Order: sequence, then structure tokens, then C-alpha cells
Amino acid sequence: MAAPDLKVLVTGATGLLGRAVCREFESSSWFVIGTGYRRARPRLLRCDLTDEDAIRRLLHKYKPDVIVHCAAERRPDVVERHTDAAVNLNVNATSTLAKEAAACGAFFLYISSDYVFDGRSPPYGEDDVPNPLNLYGRTKAGGRERDTEALSRCGGAPGACSVRGGGRFPTDARDVAAVCRKLSERARQDPSLRGIFHFSSNEQMTKYEMGVAIAQAFQLPSNHLIPLLNLNVEPRPFTSAITDCLWPFTPDKRWRQTVFH
Repeated sequence: MAAPDLKVLVTGATGLLGRAVCREFESSSWFVIGTGYRRARPRLLRCDLTDEDAIRRLLHKYKPDVIVHCAAERRPDVVERHTDAAVNLNVNATSTLAKEAAACGAFFLYISSDYVFDGRSPPYGEDDVPNPLNLYGRTKAGGRERDTEALSRCGGAPGACSVRGGGRFPTDARDVAAVCRKLSERARQDPSLRGIFHFSSNEQMTKYEMGVAIAQAFQLPSNHLIPLLNLNVEPRPFTSAITDCLWPFTPDKRWRQTVFH
């Protein structure tokens, strides 16, 4: 349980992962400041993360102990169509947040992606050299290369899966959120904590298998679902397995268990 005066700033708090991170920290008595932009709702702060002055004002006003940076343009097709906006959010805003976090003494945790790897030689460790296949992966790698204090690469973001044969490793957003909190609390005890950390589930599935599992969980028919193995889409990792060094932070649960329970 955190001290009641500890504050965490969560960017992208309107998204699936951001909401889970806010709930996780709140449940452990942290004071949570969540930010959003177009979808910002009551109890969340509206902040344009591509505005450097707005970031400085935000951090100067709230002086968070921890910043969990979940905000990103994560849709590869949108990144390709709106490149400048995606680079501003995924790379430049990350750089500004990292620098301002260092200036105010906040622990900065940046959520990256397994898309920084090409998927040809899994599983990947923290020291493996990124080789992204598409622009989205390059923007996440670009954000990583800035002065981030701690970086968590999460494999198989909830609801995401490659359509190519290898599949993905869907990971419950609540598990990722728990890792973010525990890393933050560990950093409060040990200020030297920094580096790259990998985390994902251990269960490999294709998007088709995920759809079938969800249909079964809700007792819905699945015979209309058809696996598509050879689509002409933008390059994506073939198999994005990463080493599971952060599993000691949370119990190992199969993704199907989280669907059915």
C-alpha cells in the first residue's frame, strides 16, 4: 500500500490500458492524475501532449512522483496515414515527458510494444536490437531511444493480434497495470531502478483463436469466423514472443482464464 501523498500521472487515461493503470494505482491508495485529450471526461485532465508548454505546466502544477506514459497512436494504419501527428505523439511527446520528468524528479515509465521487433527470431530479451517492420514500430522504438528512465515492452496488447501464422500473446491490461504499479513502488524503494523490462502472457493465439474463445465465453456461435492467413497488409511481426522476466510481479494466468472468469 502506497503512502497517501504519493502521486502518479497517467497519460492516455481514456484508453483501455490507461484506465486499468488508473484503477490499479487508485486501489493501492495512490493519488491519480489521469490525462486525455479528445476523449477526456470528468475527473480527467485535458492535455495536448504534443504541446511542450502544456506538459511543463501540467508537471509543474501537480509534481507527480511517477509518470506512466500510456498515450500513443497505436493503430498502424493511422500511423501510416497521419505520419507527422503519430511521430509528434509517439516520439516527440515521449521525449518531452522524459526530460520534464527528470527535471521534476519523477520516475518515468514508458509503455512500448513488441512491434519494435521483426518477429523472425523470438523470444526477445531486453538487450536484443529492435528491428521494426512498420512505421508504428519505428515510432515506438524512436520513443524508446529517448531518455526514458524505465521502459516496459508489452507483448500482444489486449485485443491485438497478428493475422500471420505465428499469432500473438494477448495480455490482460490488468496484469500490465499491476506490473506498472509494482515497478513504480520498487523504484520508490530503489531509485537506481531503470532500464528495459519485458512483460507478456505466455499463451500464444491467433486473432481467429481469440475470436473463438470470446464467442465461447459469451455462448455465441463462432462458425461464421474464418481464419485469414495470407492477407496483403502492412508488414507486422511474424511471432513477437518476448522473454517473460516480469512474471514474478504477477501470477501467470492464461488469457482464456481471464475471458471466462
